[in-house]
Amino acid sequence: MKPLLILSHGLESGPDATKVSALAAIAEPMGFSSVRPDYRDLDALRDVRRIDERIARLKQHVPAHAPVILAGSSMGAFISALASTELDCVGLFLIALPTQIPGYPCRFDAAGVPTALVHGWDDELCPVDAAIGFARARGDVITLVRDDHRLSAHVDFVARQFRDFLGRFI
Repeated sequence: MKPLLILSHGLESGPDATKVSALAAIAEPMGFSSVRPDYRDLDALRDVRRIDERIARLKQHVPAHAPVILAGSSMGAFISALASTELDCVGLFLIALPTQIPGYPCRFDAAGVPTALVHGWDDELCPVDAAIGFARARGDVITLVRDDHRLSAHVDFVARQFRDFLGRFI
């Protein structure tokens, strides 16, 4: 049985967001099931104390003892990485990853599983050097593209990267 995919949207987004929708569209024909939790109610006040509630909501979608692949964009990537340490996570796909959230008092960490990152060289919200440092320290694959935080010029490219990443779990 293939791992369940949990696709987490960013802070100013939703479960039908462009990037997580593109990931779901790639995964379905490959035989993967996915869920896209809705965090919009938690994000409305932009309160970093709600990050733990975001992680708890993600975890509610995981069947008992089931392997999962976590993927997300921006805040969705941040919570996916943190949640991976508490689940039977077998893979991480992190888009526009922030390695810290100002005001959130948690040491950033992620499970030691196959991980791929896609990040924009011109990301104005999440410094590319922090993402590179995270990937370097872990030996993760990181793909850098000439784009900003939203990676709007590279949505199809990100989806193809995800398809290649999922190939190792077939």
